[in-house]
Amino acid sequence: MKTSSHRDRALKLALIAIMAATLEGGKLALSFIPNVEIVTLLCAVYGYVFGFYGIIATYIFVGIETLIWGANTWIVTYLIHWGCVSFVFMLFGKFKIRSRLIAAATAVILTVAFGVLSSLVDTGLLTGFFDDFWKRFAIIYTRGAAFYITQTACNLLLFLIVFKPLVIRIEMLLPERFRSVSIRK
Repeated sequence: MKTSSHRDRALKLALIAIMAATLEGGKLALSFIPNVEIVTLLCAVYGYVFGFYGIIATYIFVGIETLIWGANTWIVTYLIHWGCVSFVFMLFGKFKIRSRLIAAATAVILTVAFGVLSSLVDTGLLTGFFDDFWKRFAIIYTRGAAFYITQTACNLLLFLIVFKPLVIRIEMLLPERFRSVSIRK
């Protein structure tokens, strides 16, 4: 019985490592195209299919990013945003919400929120909370608007086309062993 328990833990750990690695690899593979990213999709899929383990993988990804790029205000944004994406889609998985439109609409809302959140964090942490905070926020947000629009449009298309088939494929490929240890615990 003890061997089975150790094996289950080792399998879960390996799965978390694979998820974190694919998040990092996917981000780096598309890094040459400004604001075209696969991290939102993968965080959502991992949260949906693997529940809490997807969230752990997401935070490991943020840790890896910090090791690669160093500390800055974006870490706050990443911790809040990517964790939120994984968590929201974990809830979708728990309640078996499989609608392409709901997934795509949620991805769009979360991606728009990412632009707002990153601008809020940058305005507050880089320039301070002074009387003209909202004026400075508007300038920072407007400066990144083209990138946010690109990111939102890409996520809309990705979620409409890829999210549901990817979830179904991963669930199909899950070995019976993983189903028996209840990954969503």
